[in-house]
Amino acid sequence: MNKNEQFVITINRELGSGGRTVGEKLAAKLGVAFYDKALVKALQEKYHLTVEEIETLKGRKHNWWSDFSRVVSLGETVRASYYKVEMGKEPKLVTTESIFKVEQEILKGIADSGSCVITGRSGFFVLRNYPNHLRIYIHASKETRIQRVMKKQNVSHEEAEKIISKIDKMRDNYVTRYTGQSRYNVRNYDLTINMDHMTEDDAVKVIMGYMDSVQE
Repeated sequence: MNKNEQFVITINRELGSGGRTVGEKLAAKLGVAFYDKALVKALQEKYHLTVEEIETLKGRKHNWWSDFSRVVSLGETVRASYYKVEMGKEPKLVTTESIFKVEQEILKGIADSGSCVITGRSGFFVLRNYPNHLRIYIHASKETRIQRVMKKQNVSHEEAEKIISKIDKMRDNYVTRYTGQSRYNVRNYDLTINMDHMTEDDAVKVIMGYMDSVQE
């Protein structure tokens, strides 16, 4: 990919791997916008966007996302939190077909508006045909993930393991249902990173090095 031209980097990651933090640090290093599932979800819930409404916005302005983001003050930081899973409930898929369509349009609008880093929301699939697109998958061993979730959520080893298991199922269901792909299929990515024995800053260096190498 070419860092000197408009690009999009999508990061799919396992809960507890540190992938979201890597994405945020990478965006800061590159000096581009960072987006995650929290922002997309906030847009849907606060502004009740529909595919039809987005199509209307797109018809009015070529770069509808830039205009829209200024209007709704999306320059303010929207931080994601870890999933809070109720231990007594089975994971369920709450996303509907219409919501997924809206997510697709929002992701496309984000990618059209300028260089950016996006974590989650099946960006690797939705933006698969975009030029200058780097697709990354960040993962870690179960124990590394457990330790990170224990620290972030202040829960026991057993609770962290249950949370990871439930979220894995939820994300697997989401990706499979709406993309027909497995998020574990390495063919869906240009670069995969194992976070065992690696810090988020180390991962950013790996990604930057990869970007430089493929640009040469």
